[in-house]
Amino acid sequence: MEQLFLDWLKEYGYIVLFAWSILEGELGLIMAGIMSHTGDMFLPFAIFVGGFGGFVGDQIYFYIGRFNKKFIHNKIRSQRTKFALAHLLLKKYGWPIIFMQRYMYGMRTVIPMAIGITKYSSRQFAIINFVSAIAWSSITIIPAYFYGDELLELIRWIKAHWYFAIPLIATVVGTLLYNLNKFEKNLVQKRHERRNGLGIKTN
Repeated sequence: MEQLFLDWLKEYGYIVLFAWSILEGELGLIMAGIMSHTGDMFLPFAIFVGGFGGFVGDQIYFYIGRFNKKFIHNKIRSQRTKFALAHLLLKKYGWPIIFMQRYMYGMRTVIPMAIGITKYSSRQFAIINFVSAIAWSSITIIPAYFYGDELLELIRWIKAHWYFAIPLIATVVGTLLYNLNKFEKNLVQKRHERRNGLGIKTN
């Protein structure tokens, strides 16, 4: 079964990489870097396909924010804190947030939608988004390409010691998510406190 999956991945690797990148995932880019290292992918094309997938994904989220108001209103109600944080970051950092959002777990779909809600230029967003996506793909795939042997050895170690690796990974991820969530809430809370201090009503 495992060999069948690997053969399928080798045969349809670029399609998988494109789809995976639309759905947001560095893991797909890392695998593309490893496969480029082993000769199963062509490095420049893997970088382009991964970046283009990331670009298409964010364009979809941007236009959902611009044209699907019903979906956005429901999304805001369920993720009010994240949308508030997205607008706070956009106001504070401007266009560089389009670059930054790719490395912000839990915000990568929210920020493009939040930008789409505003009057931000769709042309300018597309240009920055494309450059950002290619940069994101490059700085993830290239290190995996150069350190392919070490990553393959790590994968073999995880497979052999899954009973130790899985709890360790779960602990690290859980701690990271907890701290990110706490950081988001603190930023939004400080924003509310400043607005209230100035006598500005919040929704």
